Amino acid sequence: MTQIGIGIVGGGYMGKAHAVAMSAVGAVFNTALRPRLEMVCASSAASAEEYRLAYGFARATDSWQTLVNDPKVEAIIIATPQATHRPIAEAAFALGKPVFCEKPLGKDVDDSRAMVAAAQGHINMTGFNYIRTPASQFARDLINSGEIGNITGFRGEHTEDFLADPNAPATWRTTGKANGMMGDLAPHPINCALRLMGPITSILAEIETVYPTRPGGEVTNDDHAHMLCRFENGVLGSIYASRVATGRKMGYSYEITGSKGAIRFDGEDQNAIHLYKMDGPEAQRGFTKILTGPAHPDYAPFCQGPGHGTGYQDQIIIEARDFLRAIETGKNIWPTFRDGMQVNQIIAAAHASSDAKAWRNINDF
Repeated sequence: MTQIGIGIVGGGYMGKAHAVAMSAVGAVFNTALRPRLEMVCASSAASAEEYRLAYGFARATDSWQTLVNDPKVEAIIIATPQATHRPIAEAAFALGKPVFCEKPLGKDVDDSRAMVAAAQGHINMTGFNYIRTPASQFARDLINSGEIGNITGFRGEHTEDFLADPNAPATWRTTGKANGMMGDLAPHPINCALRLMGPITSILAEIETVYPTRPGGEVTNDDHAHMLCRFENGVLGSIYASRVATGRKMGYSYEITGSKGAIRFDGEDQNAIHLYKMDGPEAQRGFTKILTGPAHPDYAPFCQGPGHGTGYQDQIIIEARDFLRAIETGKNIWPTFRDGMQVNQIIAAAHASSDAKAWRNINDF
């Protein structure tokens, strides 16, 4: 086993998740590389020190440049707002350091393209954790094996209600295009669609701000969006994303139909997949709920009991395993920065489609 010094830029919600994951991944997956929490960076020296003490880092700083340039920091995780991603990643790659960057990759397509260019020849990964559940990995296996036949349709969504109350105050999340729902939630179902269905070639979108004003200020970004998409394989699909979907807490869900069956998944029940197969008598057909267990991908390292379940944090631990494996082998593992850029392209095309009220080709962006 070899230690590797980890630096995390950003100590908040996702910074904590990645710190916990790096602390646990060696024990869960018996990785050849064992992370050492070397340095955490936050917006102030005081908050950085709080994160250091809470998460177990050796050192803290309020300068991402200090973290990136430190020789004991050998791999970097970026867990800050997307507008800050590009300069941090470019500086790290210039020193030959591997980078894991939370989604969305950049604040726009131009940022993402520059980051992909900077990442050439280096280990790079974009953070899309929800698709890594054992259930969704199993769903992909079912699709690829032909278990549900030729795919005929896709419906995906990511819905939450943290801004469903019109009296919820304006915050940084309600200001600026990059911080809107299309920059926050929509990347997840788009990434899901790409992973399970393949490339998207064109899109028709309607993006809307449901509550244009809130206590404390004007809302300058979007609340929800409906998107029709055409996949490269010819299948027509739809994606809905919303931060004002009353009652939904983790509505990352999808339904995929095929000529021989169908698959349903709901993130609020992330340890189950629902499978329909056109087998046997009509009277006996129906969706079967399959609880994940050691027979499903990446489940057994967490628990030996079927149906006992994995959680959100475990998705991040699986990401950490993949990042460390990529560093160890010198070979990038999906999703790379290029995969993150593809999501940004689709978001850009969706905005253009909504503005023009017309279909837009993804390759034009």
